[in-house]
Amino acid sequence: MELLRLNDLHLSFGGVTALAGVSLDVRDGDFFAIIGPNGAGKTSVFNCISGIYTPSLGQILFNGRDITSLKPHQRAKLGIARTFQNIALFKGMTVLDNIKIGRHVHLRSGALACGLYYGRAAREERAHREAIEREIIALLELQDVRHQVVGTLPYGLQKRVELARALALDPSLLLLDEPTAGMNAEETEDMVRFILYIKRVRKLTAVMIEHDMGVVMDISDRVVVLDFGEKIAAGSPAEVQHNPLVVKAYLGEDFEVA
Repeated sequence: MELLRLNDLHLSFGGVTALAGVSLDVRDGDFFAIIGPNGAGKTSVFNCISGIYTPSLGQILFNGRDITSLKPHQRAKLGIARTFQNIALFKGMTVLDNIKIGRHVHLRSGALACGLYYGRAAREERAHREAIEREIIALLELQDVRHQVVGTLPYGLQKRVELARALALDPSLLLLDEPTAGMNAEETEDMVRFILYIKRVRKLTAVMIEHDMGVVMDISDRVVVLDFGEKIAAGSPAEVQHNPLVVKAYLGEDFEVA
């Protein structure tokens, strides 16, 4: 079953074309990767899916519904969650409080009411906190740091907290924007392990931007390649890895595929 479809997306900034007719479809349960050189349009696609940008032409369908003009918070309520290439956490708040923010779309009482120590709102807040501790903090092995201030944590742990916050939304579609960017080898290995767990056990549909081709080839079911805002290839990881257009985009005109 198709979960997400982009139909002929166009996006420009002044005279600069960011996307020139990009189309793709993501099936339920897919682990889908978008790759391409710097400036290819990958983040522009993510910004269109999450509602930060509105394409000048084209259509975005989610679960068969046209969401092209919906605002980001409306898309979050439909079940679209996102991490960012540059960490977007509240550095002065604890790990647990940052993750709880991802749960806000499910609160019926409102964030201010949930700050009270009694009544239905407080009970609701406690129930969500217990679910986060049981299902997400344990899953991502954050138990020992859940009460620490995020800004004091190593970079790799902060990236894991951001993934936890996205999972707290309980999404049906997870957008991963370079989840291993800036990590050392050990941190990358840990992050890939957690992503694989999410893929295999929770069977969550995900779309990922990633520059580490080893990660892309290991965990993706299907891959789309962008270059200068256009889709130049699509298929299995093995198929795109040996596509001459992909090799040319990454390595230059004179490189020949063996």
